[in-house]
Amino acid sequence: MRLLRKRGQISLEFLLVFGILLIMLLYSARSMTFNNTSSREALLMQVAVEEKSTANIIASAIDQVYAQGPGSKVTVYAHFTLLRNGDYLKKAFNLTSPVINIILAGENDPLFPAGASNSIVAVAVSNQGNEPIISGSNRTGVWVQTFLKYNATSHTRFEVNFTPSTLPPVMKVVVEWNPAQPISLVYNSTSSTLHINIRVKGS
Repeated sequence: MRLLRKRGQISLEFLLVFGILLIMLLYSARSMTFNNTSSREALLMQVAVEEKSTANIIASAIDQVYAQGPGSKVTVYAHFTLLRNGDYLKKAFNLTSPVINIILAGENDPLFPAGASNSIVAVAVSNQGNEPIISGSNRTGVWVQTFLKYNATSHTRFEVNFTPSTLPPVMKVVVEWNPAQPISLVYNSTSSTLHINIRVKGS
């Protein structure tokens, strides 16, 4: 009788300890899931800030050259940190082969967002071979409007693409208005320079 009582007590203590451990395990798993979600959201915000900063720098340079007129030229610099980290981009956007896109798009481009006008500069991340998303809740990039009006129907977008490993830590951006040359956006990997030429129709 005493032996049965002792066994019953041991079984009760075991169940109590097991129950506590199970509760701790469930709490830990839930906490880990929450932390991973919070970490991803924080990373998304940080990447968006870097994208926005780059788009603003390029768009501001275009607007400055546009305001100064033909023959003007401006040089600025864009700095990259998070966009050069492939693991961060994979985690933030659930990508397998992240690519960074720098885009100058006109009003007739399919990517052109509703509510924008003239032209936009967009900086966005996408999976290699896929279009970036710059509007809506699931966007992977940002856009900034410029004063440069561009509404061509044949060549609606100018774009350069980078993998995280080919994106330089500092990119020189040269924007000029050369009336003798067409609108263009070209990257020189040797000098890490993005060259943009703008031109207003009829100039």
